[in-house]
Amino acid sequence: MVLTIHHLGISQSERILWLCEELGLPYTLVKHVRAPVLAPESLKSLPGNPLGRAPFIEDSATGVTLSESGAVVEYIIHRYGGGRLSVGPEAEAKAYAEYLYWFHFANATLQPALQVSMFIGLARLDDGAMVQGLADKRLHVALKQLDDRLGESQWLAGAEFTAADIMTVYCISTQRYYGLGSLAGYGNVLRYLGECGGREGYRRAMERGDPELEVLLGAEAPGKSLIEGGGVESDIWKKKKK
Repeated sequence: MVLTIHHLGISQSERILWLCEELGLPYTLVKHVRAPVLAPESLKSLPGNPLGRAPFIEDSATGVTLSESGAVVEYIIHRYGGGRLSVGPEAEAKAYAEYLYWFHFANATLQPALQVSMFIGLARLDDGAMVQGLADKRLHVALKQLDDRLGESQWLAGAEFTAADIMTVYCISTQRYYGLGSLAGYGNVLRYLGECGGREGYRRAMERGDPELEVLLGAEAPGKSLIEGGGVESDIWKKKKK
């Protein structure tokens, strides 16, 4: 196992675990626990990771260390996955363009819109505050674009599941613990979440990386965000005991 994946609980580093499970690649998993919201010292102390980013990987075969989930996904796919779960430039031009667009949509459009709405919401502005309205509209536009795409295609890049889907699901599932409310009204997104959540690779990744996490695959998220609730010291994110 040449890959070591440093995974921060309840974070976008779940993408890398899912990718490796889908590709059938072995890896060493090192878990890090939030302190209680931000990155812990255990991540910041890793050589090559002064900002404490997650995901963070170490490749013992090459000596490479790398963070930023999109970069890590591309590195693993092309270094160890034989290009599987991607669409390359040798494909038909439109198919290649669709893959590129939706691969980058998560981190370039959807995730920033979620984060802006989240932080403004935490400020508890007066009802009708213009900045909150603008942020919510921007988020709705991004979610509607996603929903429209999934109304015409089973998967984001077309007929086949790809890394574009792996990049996107975190934004509409686990990231909702940090502030996004309901996905009601986005029926195609909910169908898609159910199908992604049913994949064996996803199930294995979530069970291995965040076994206590209540995975958010339905329309509703908790009424209080993880930030408001005190981070991982709260029970907001945990599976309900039966």
